[in-house]
Amino acid sequence: MITLPSLTLVLGAAASGKSTYAEHLVAAASRPMVYIATAQAFDGEMHAKIATHQDRRGAGWRTIEAPMDVAPALAEANPDEVVLFDCATMWLTNQLLAEADLPPAEAALFLALATCAAPVVIVTNEVGAGIVPENKLARRFRQAQGELNQRLAQRADLVVTVMAGLPLALKGTLPAGVI
Repeated sequence: MITLPSLTLVLGAAASGKSTYAEHLVAAASRPMVYIATAQAFDGEMHAKIATHQDRRGAGWRTIEAPMDVAPALAEANPDEVVLFDCATMWLTNQLLAEADLPPAEAALFLALATCAAPVVIVTNEVGAGIVPENKLARRFRQAQGELNQRLAQRADLVVTVMAGLPLALKGTLPAGVI
């Protein structure tokens, strides 16, 4: 059993193993597990990806679908639980596609994180290492994602990057025995 800080951020590139690592962190806390799902399945590929995540997690998770507004889901968490918010990137994508006003949406997210009774592990993508996108929406997304990640990392006590399935602590100390 490990003790998680109130906020942990797990980031990495696509298919880096970040969600798997975050799931292992949450499971290692040996508390009731809550999964806040932000992905929306608009096509067969996304249906398959969501099913893969669900199969990998297995039983024992209470899942809350919250593609746009995660604040109520975070407010529901009990102090004896641990929450996995997977992922901030999909949440941001949903906000941008809905043409939501980002500053108030982020303010509501940060308030909900600060007042959540349970420890929260957030998964997010690092998208800034590639080339400059060719279209305006993609550039806006890349900028917004980088800024969101910075603000989340500032608030987190533990920040972990995952590359090729291997975790590396950027802030704080990795819990022993979690791979």
